[in-house]
Amino acid sequence: MVSVPRLVVAAPASGSGKTTVATGLMAAFSERGLTVSPHKVGPDYIDPGYHALATGRPGRNLDAYMCGPGLIAPLFTHGASGCDLAVVEGVMGLYDGASGQGELASTAQVSKLLRAPVVLVVDASSQSRSVAALVHGFASWDPQVRIGGVILNKVASDRHEALLREALDESGLPVLGVLRRAPQVATPSRHLGLVPVAERQADALDAVRAMGDRVREGCDLDALMALARSAPALPDDAWEPERHTAPAARPVVAVAGGAAFTFAYAEHTELLTAAGAEVVVFDPLHDEKLPAGTAGLVVGGGFPEVYAPELSANEPLRRAVTALALSGAPVAAECAGLLYLARELDGRPMCGVLDASARMSERLTLGYRQAVAVSDSVLAAAGTRLRGHEFHRTVLEPGAGPTPAWGLHQPERRVEGFVQQGVHASYLHTHWAASPEIARRFVERCGG
Repeated sequence: MVSVPRLVVAAPASGSGKTTVATGLMAAFSERGLTVSPHKVGPDYIDPGYHALATGRPGRNLDAYMCGPGLIAPLFTHGASGCDLAVVEGVMGLYDGASGQGELASTAQVSKLLRAPVVLVVDASSQSRSVAALVHGFASWDPQVRIGGVILNKVASDRHEALLREALDESGLPVLGVLRRAPQVATPSRHLGLVPVAERQADALDAVRAMGDRVREGCDLDALMALARSAPALPDDAWEPERHTAPAARPVVAVAGGAAFTFAYAEHTELLTAAGAEVVVFDPLHDEKLPAGTAGLVVGGGFPEVYAPELSANEPLRRAVTALALSGAPVAAECAGLLYLARELDGRPMCGVLDASARMSERLTLGYRQAVAVSDSVLAAAGTRLRGHEFHRTVLEPGAGPTPAWGLHQPERRVEGFVQQGVHASYLHTHWAASPEIARRFVERCGG
């Protein structure tokens, strides 16, 4: 068994202040000299970047839909190994999960799988005694979810705070913090949510410090730490990338990074390394060459639409990517990577590996997907089934090549993506921890 003090930060609904509280807790406890492990429920790529700034450790996702409930505790234990405290930021409302799937992928389910106490962040604006009914409902809905206390957000005044505390005295749940109504911490948003850390490093650091200050001033950190320490021990079955991969030669796998490509799961590079690859990160906005000796290329998600002029202007790198793809080398592209490999994006020339054109759209495509590999590729054998996630405001025409990558089964049946030579390009985000053979297969193709 392994003991990791831990808290899950949840809320009745989105917009209640989870990110401010969770990131602020991470920053405040880190300032105390604790090693804090940051985690995020669900497929979010942006919040973990702020968590990483607050703690100095990789932000990790806990997604029970894509990875399966059985991997949640092992992935958590892997990420939190050697830490003094783990803080898990929830997603949406506490009991909201995958559409039509009951509690699957909800913060409530993750809290139960981790046997972790929940801190409920409540937007207390425009209410007083009713807050007790709200908290009582959430605390009693599922007896297996242990709500250990409440943090009140957007409290207007001393009088307002007194009314809220008086009401909550009847609930039996302690008030662990009170955050006054204040101008929102500067975390600008755009079409897919918060602007990623990589695009605003200095400002993001200031925002994280401000969150830490608010939480330190308004919350009882000692009581929160005591609550975290009350979490029982978990089985010592930490996920290990080496357990799922086979050592091979050490081909260089280039992984796109920088401001345009910020969506990635930490476990992907860990699995590639465990499979024998030498992972080298490069920035398509600035680097005019692929890393020396590149045998395979991974281009994940991000915001190429924001940086289309700069990506297009880097013609030497575009030519290098095209040459690598035409050579038959393994290339894995997800979402933003798919757009980068297209012929053009919003009229700007891209790599031209795929005979497709991309443009921004008013429509948000968002949701979990069940997928089956339509054909053999560098990532999966035909017939391989997995779960993924789509999250974009762009449209690719055509949406699938002569040999599609995936057949999707929800919300409607369709084929999607491109498989050609060594290229696998798709809108679908996948979590390789759930299918570690993906990394092994990719690296084996690089060595071949």
